[in-house]
Amino acid sequence: MTSSAPVGSPGSDEDYRAAAFVAGQIFLLGAQALLRRRARPPDWGRSTAVRATTGVLAIGGSAILAVGAGSLGRGLTVSPLPNDHAQLRTDGLYGLVRHPIYSGVIALSLARTLRSRDRRQAALTAMLIVLLEGKSSFEEKALRQRFAGYSTYAAGTPRFVPHLPSLAQRVSGTPTAIR
Repeated sequence: MTSSAPVGSPGSDEDYRAAAFVAGQIFLLGAQALLRRRARPPDWGRSTAVRATTGVLAIGGSAILAVGAGSLGRGLTVSPLPNDHAQLRTDGLYGLVRHPIYSGVIALSLARTLRSRDRRQAALTAMLIVLLEGKSSFEEKALRQRFAGYSTYAAGTPRFVPHLPSLAQRVSGTPTAIR
């Protein structure tokens, strides 16, 4: 049965799908947080490189998440449907990736997985990435409807991981060409 309510209005099919994505994300993040360490040996070793990567992912993911969320101001919402205060952001982190908050969440989840050395954490991280891929696709459909320039922005901006040349140009201060 489909709802005849307008898109994004309470009771619409999109509203229920948005709530399902949020609930799934909360469930997976909660499962990661509550997963107990096993008494048996870890599923993989912990080298210096893994420890360093874990630290970089945790610190970087936290910073990306905080800056991405702060950039949205009153437009920030856990729902993949934009609220009344939403504005199209294409600068800062949003100039590098379309979903920096999701990028930060993924980085933190990967850090937790590496730190835990547990296949169960790895499975939860994989499920979270799949869920965020679906959530971001759903969100982008709503953003295309709301913002005329979103399709052009999305065509030149990766979803979660920046293109290395674009990142290097930003860091070095070299201007990037408008695509």
